[in-house]
Amino acid sequence: MATPTISIIMPTCNEEAIIARSLQALLAITAKSEGIEIIVSDASSDGTPDILSSFPVSVCHSAKGRAIQMNCGARLAVGDILYFLHADSLPPKTFIEDIRSAATARKKAGCFRMSFDDTHPLMSLFGWFTQFPLLICRGGDQSLFIDKALFGSIEGFDESLLIMEDYDIITRIEQREQFHILETEVTTSARKYHRNGIIPLQMSFGTIHLMYALGFDQEALAGFYREHIA
Repeated sequence: MATPTISIIMPTCNEEAIIARSLQALLAITAKSEGIEIIVSDASSDGTPDILSSFPVSVCHSAKGRAIQMNCGARLAVGDILYFLHADSLPPKTFIEDIRSAATARKKAGCFRMSFDDTHPLMSLFGWFTQFPLLICRGGDQSLFIDKALFGSIEGFDESLLIMEDYDIITRIEQREQFHILETEVTTSARKYHRNGIIPLQMSFGTIHLMYALGFDQEALAGFYREHIA
């Protein structure tokens, strides 16, 4: 069996403050690996595009919206496996081997566990819950790997969704394949918690989950997000 190639797809929107550091870290991890491409799907109006131009990555200029941006990147991808990674998340140093091992074991989709770059006990607790196979414990910050053929068969991310696109695609994946949680950890930024407060932000996330489960429309969900989360 040939070693599967991997397309890393990173959606960005006005990330000039962090994107250089994020790409430098990602390129350092992938430097010695073959069969890897990095695609940044950008919808920025700040200086992010200028920064991206100095890195050896492919850039897809897209309309704003994570689902739209990630599908844009996927259309450019040539890898056997698509790996969706947020700009403020850093995968484990072994993520390429981890994903390829999962693919060899016929695991067609999954994510990593997650930890935050903050040692506050509550942040550690939130990260600890990501080991459990419950949809409420999932999130885009954990990243997502998926076999490209499977991604195509479920028609990718639902571009009508303004929010919760990650939960939607996992639900549709689980209708066809088992969704796997790998043991290593993505490290994601706690910047939203720093801006909003740990408890208030977690309560806002919980409210959005409840609204989504109760069938609130996307405008209501996005409106709540804009109003309560900076």
